[in-house]
Amino acid sequence: DRPVQEAPSLASCLNVNVRGLRLLSMARYLLRSALLGLSNHVSSLAQRRIISVCRVRGACQGCAGHIFRSLSAAEIPFVRQHQNHTTSCSSLKQLYSTQTAESKEEEPLHSIIEETENVQGSVSKHEFQAETKKLLDIVARSLYSEKEVFIRELISNGSDALEKLRHKLVSEGKSVCDMEIHLQTDTAKGTFTIQDTGIGMTKNELIANLGTIARSGSKAFLDALQNQAETSSKIIGQFGVGFYSAFMVADKVEVFSKSAEEDCQAFRWTSDGSGTYELAEAGGVKTGTKIIIHLKPECREFATEDRVKDVVTKYSNFVSFPIFLNGRRLNTLQALWMMEPKDISEWQHEEFYRYIAQAYDKPRYILHYKTDAPLNIRSIFYVPETKPSMFDVSREMGSSVALYSRKVLIQTKATDILPKWLRFLRGVVDSEDIPLNLSRELLQESTLIRKLRDVLQQRIIKFFVDQSRREPEKYAKFFEDYGLFMREGIVTSVEQDVKEDIAKLLRFESSALPEGQLTSLTEYGNRMKPGTRSIYYLCSPNRHLAEHSPYFEAMRQKNMEVLFCYEQFDELTLLHLREFDKKKLISVETDIVVDQYKEEKYEDPRPVSERLTSEEAENLMAWMRNALGTRVVNIKVTPRLDTHPAMITVLEMGAARHFLRTQQLTKDTAERAQILQPTLEINTGHALIKKLNELKDSDPELAQLLIDQIYDNAMIAAGLSEDPRPMVSRLNELLTKALEKH
Repeated sequence: DRPVQEAPSLASCLNVNVRGLRLLSMARYLLRSALLGLSNHVSSLAQRRIISVCRVRGACQGCAGHIFRSLSAAEIPFVRQHQNHTTSCSSLKQLYSTQTAESKEEEPLHSIIEETENVQGSVSKHEFQAETKKLLDIVARSLYSEKEVFIRELISNGSDALEKLRHKLVSEGKSVCDMEIHLQTDTAKGTFTIQDTGIGMTKNELIANLGTIARSGSKAFLDALQNQAETSSKIIGQFGVGFYSAFMVADKVEVFSKSAEEDCQAFRWTSDGSGTYELAEAGGVKTGTKIIIHLKPECREFATEDRVKDVVTKYSNFVSFPIFLNGRRLNTLQALWMMEPKDISEWQHEEFYRYIAQAYDKPRYILHYKTDAPLNIRSIFYVPETKPSMFDVSREMGSSVALYSRKVLIQTKATDILPKWLRFLRGVVDSEDIPLNLSRELLQESTLIRKLRDVLQQRIIKFFVDQSRREPEKYAKFFEDYGLFMREGIVTSVEQDVKEDIAKLLRFESSALPEGQLTSLTEYGNRMKPGTRSIYYLCSPNRHLAEHSPYFEAMRQKNMEVLFCYEQFDELTLLHLREFDKKKLISVETDIVVDQYKEEKYEDPRPVSERLTSEEAENLMAWMRNALGTRVVNIKVTPRLDTHPAMITVLEMGAARHFLRTQQLTKDTAERAQILQPTLEINTGHALIKKLNELKDSDPELAQLLIDQIYDNAMIAAGLSEDPRPMVSRLNELLTKALEKH
């Protein structure tokens, strides 16, 4: 498991950065997979596969060869640790020489497809049982969204046939023979051929399985294996319509099949999809099934090797049995999500992540989740090390988790499996319980899908909570990079219990903790005084402004811990959350107003001589109401301020700020005040307020400038003033008057 050193010359060889690194990660994963014995043709096949994949991805032949040479040189120390592989270290080291990858001798092709079959005896003609031509047309021409999926369906059928044979041989105590699926393309003839070495079919089975639309032989096999979960979990087919997808691209389909039962005659089944089929005895047929598809002229693309290779790589790369195309092995990758977590090394996870995510970084978190209750789930999730870009953050960005069913790709981006806010995850979900439509391309929205989504969401949240306890510093960095997604999850979720689950992932600074130390809502709750039922927070751009806010100053008399929220969407998030663990979430600004409605009294600790008298205060407030006009609805004295002359209070201050931001109002000050209904609370012990009381009589003009500035300062401190530029001229005038006597 020790790390493999990077080859220094790769970037220059590829002449690109990101694209080259992605090629490298794919090449490295394929090579290491081959070295671990995931292919029967370890050395040259890995070399050939790397070169072909890299060329498909855009590298030239020379660059692909250079990738292989650089990788092989770096892999030699790793290979030496695996003496038990089929290829000895000495031969591997000899393979990984300075010779060019292109010059290595090609390994002999391995193919079982031969033209040995022939019809024997008479041909009998049959009609499809109890089904009409119209139904066949629907299945073959309207059920699937993409024609290419016929290859996936036929490979899945072949895999099921091999699994049935394996089960039969194991049950009978016999040795398991070579189990393979072979594909062949013939551009000249316009044919696509698939052959497996599976269980095959008798005459009656051909009539029953191919002569009746929507009758699944695999489904019947599963019904007979209800108590044998290991085998049944590997059977892919369920609906009995996959075979007929071939008629999307075929003028004619020929099937040669010979059952694995002893002394069974082989047969040929053929049809043009018109509602009838022909059946005849055949000779020269190997055990298993061979399907020859005579392609329509407009579908001849599937007679080319590159096109078929792309389809197999996309849909069937993780099928359990070897798949060969024109003699070359295709599926050398291992489905890590089906393995036991303890059997997977860190570097295997890294390379698999790079392969499925098409990325070049490493995963910062890995969640390998397997369960059989309440649903069958096999999954792997990765959190990228790289900080998400603006494109990743956009809600237009779809899911990056692929959906498989029994290791066969259903959707590359499964939007219904995880909630939208978890779109930053990369990975794979495989479940046998997923309700698919007949084409196995789309999910049927059901209680099972919702249950699967809920189970995965809860498990992912639990994983992050556990990680935050184990490595708080690492989690803090993760939250800094990905916290916006959690906030979105709370805002967009409907159920309160889901909101509160996601809220466990939020982190804030606190007035009770040193600067830079983060805390969770759960930890805040554990520190609360007995009898307290509210969590207090204050939104501010940074800690300095929060600690010097008039609202935080007003809370000090209550001696309550306050969470500091610095991010733009924190306030909106907490407004949507409303409560956590039966504790109300209240902003300190709202708490001040609520206390006034409760008529809670706070004593001013300063001597009477240091503040205005009640009569002076009343006279001053009357003058201020006249001076401010409609900009405020009320003015009152507050004993809760010390260093600030005044503050603005609005019922539901956070909602008011959010409303102003989202509505982008271009109204003047009076109109905004009419919407906000603000109250100006003054500190009669502050020097500015006491001086204002004197100036209102001795210098009304200067007093007006001063009250306007005090009001604007309070609006800015409340976050209700979007544009402070209009006050610049007034500030200049105030400064001029202040310097007139000097």
